[in-house]
Amino acid sequence: MSDDSTRPIVIKRKKVVAGAGHGGAWKIAYADFVTAMMAFFLLMWLLGSTAKGDLQGIADYFQNPMKVAMNGGRGSGDATSILQGGGKDLTRQSGQVKKGDVEAKKTTSFSKEAQLEFRRKEQERLALLKAEIEQMIEGSPQLAQFKKQLLLDITSEGLRIQIVDEQNRPMFDSGGAEVKPYTRELLRQIGKALNGVSNRISLAGHTDAAPYVGGNQGFSNWELSANRANASRRELIVGGMDGHKVLRVVGLSSTLLFDKNDPLNPVNRRISIVVLNQQTEQAIMNEEGGKADIGEIDDVPAVLDLPGTAGGRAG
Repeated sequence: MSDDSTRPIVIKRKKVVAGAGHGGAWKIAYADFVTAMMAFFLLMWLLGSTAKGDLQGIADYFQNPMKVAMNGGRGSGDATSILQGGGKDLTRQSGQVKKGDVEAKKTTSFSKEAQLEFRRKEQERLALLKAEIEQMIEGSPQLAQFKKQLLLDITSEGLRIQIVDEQNRPMFDSGGAEVKPYTRELLRQIGKALNGVSNRISLAGHTDAAPYVGGNQGFSNWELSANRANASRRELIVGGMDGHKVLRVVGLSSTLLFDKNDPLNPVNRRISIVVLNQQTEQAIMNEEGGKADIGEIDDVPAVLDLPGTAGGRAG
């Protein structure tokens, strides 16, 4: 009989393996599936929002990827490529375009024929305004006496109305910006007539070449001409002109003499009112850095009056 104490002891341990269905591998597969679905729906959206011509361009590009390299251009969206894709806004069908192309599109939004027709009609309106003002002067015994002091002509900027001084009939007090009564009446009648057109206006004051006494101390013909232009602006508005029509008020001193052969001629002292055509109006807006449309401007600041001493000069 064997002794149980001499038998070896065997210990069996069962290894438990977790089921495959309870691991984390499914999360990776699900993430890949979601990513693929997002890419699919994004592709469907792009195809749905792309124009037919752009789709053809995409197809042509993948059929011949070297087309841009062979035809020239910096990218597939360049103007030399069939496909003008890309750009910041994916909802736009025009896609990536050159800056110069955008500017050219703005300037050619109207045909040349339409532009010429518009300018022709604008010239006709200004010519009618010129005739209306001339008729107004002729029909008023009070204003007819100033006929020689009122000069009207149509220039490249628009209709120019110049009111000039005469030796014995100045528009303003000597050396000051106080408007004479007859000049006030003339300006008010002109202001009423200017509302007949939608064009905006520019005012400029001019003096002769006689230096202002004490001008080297601050106040000079520059300030005097600006004050006179601004005084004329106020009289035009009092006469009924819409104040928003004023685009610019400047004082030009004696830089643009009417009579260059005689800088002291009284005719050099004048107020110039220009009824601007659209081309000149837009050029002024661009020069001054204006970005809004003309019709959006509610107020245009005028040149401020500056203090001066009356009687400081002859003109």
